[in-house]
Amino acid sequence: MAVQVSTGAEVLCTFGDAPAVFAASSENVTATTPAGVITDVEPENIATFGMCSAPTNPEVIAATSAAFGVPTPAPCVPVLMPWTPGAEAVTINGVTALDDESECRCAWLGVVTVTDPGQARVTTE
Repeated sequence: MAVQVSTGAEVLCTFGDAPAVFAASSENVTATTPAGVITDVEPENIATFGMCSAPTNPEVIAATSAAFGVPTPAPCVPVLMPWTPGAEAVTINGVTALDDESECRCAWLGVVTVTDPGQARVTTE
């Protein structure tokens, strides 16, 4: 059973070198911490995954070129698409809630997954 994702959750990108802390944007939910929704993909929700090694990231391409073809990571600035599928039976202010079985994709082809939902008491179906 999926678990609702909330502020403080840990997320990880396949091309990042470090996990990131998730910050939900929901304001009108009574809970210990704000609950996430599938549109929480802005820099204030997920700032960075440390260094990016995605070969499609223009900054990685430039760093690799400057290193004469040696693959070289660059600072991660994620460009994220909405999370899918989300907890389709649960909405927050009309937006599908985010659960720990969802993932989102970065424009540089990374896949972001939830490694810790930030809480374990509230579940979605």
